[in-house]
Amino acid sequence: MDCPSEEQMIKMSLADLKEISSLAFDIPNRKLTVFHSNNPDQIFQRLDSLKFDTTIIESISVDNTEIEFNNTSQERKLLWQVLAINFFFFAIELTTGFISNSMGLVADSLDMLADSIVYGLALFAVGGTMTRKRNIAKSAGYFQLLLAVFGFMEVIRRFVGTETVPAFQTMIVISIFALIGNGLCLYLLQKSKSKEAHMQASMIFTSNDVIVNLGVIVAGGLVYFTNSKYPDLVIGTVVFFIVGQGAFKILKLSK
Repeated sequence: MDCPSEEQMIKMSLADLKEISSLAFDIPNRKLTVFHSNNPDQIFQRLDSLKFDTTIIESISVDNTEIEFNNTSQERKLLWQVLAINFFFFAIELTTGFISNSMGLVADSLDMLADSIVYGLALFAVGGTMTRKRNIAKSAGYFQLLLAVFGFMEVIRRFVGTETVPAFQTMIVISIFALIGNGLCLYLLQKSKSKEAHMQASMIFTSNDVIVNLGVIVAGGLVYFTNSKYPDLVIGTVVFFIVGQGAFKILKLSK
């Protein structure tokens, strides 16, 4: 599991199995520990259907295991803060992206929106029925996919058209602010010192966003040195591809 959407995918796939007591995710090592009773065959079938190359590492019996629930109020509050920061910069980057004619900023804004969708899925779907969770995931996935398709179409139009060169100053300045925003998210997440899976996943996801921010900044510099629109369109294409991948992962939640 290398992002929150994969973790959510697994949780939702197994959510209605009453024999499961708890799930413990080890994001960096891509391991999942399932605390369960009765025969595990149905659990393996659900995991295999996700096509994550599931392999059994170890199966042991334990007694009187105390399970800690992940959704503490402190962590939920922290995730709300991270969601708010991501959604704020989504709005800022989307607006300035169109004003400055930069597809890199527009694409980065949709990447921020993708993060917000994943965090929102984790927060809004808690405690709901499987039908509700799947409907939320389906709506979010199709919306994100629609945005990615729109982005690709716009990139193609700008590649073949005679668009003006993006305002590199706006690209760089706004991306620096977005970088600071993601840095704040990382600080908040790391400050919690939580070893819970969803918190680790959030840190990995935010770290990836920092790389995207740096990519847009570099593209802005290349726009300045080459006086060309192509560096902006290339970084936009890369980020839209990432957004599209995220959409397909989220859509798997609804199956």
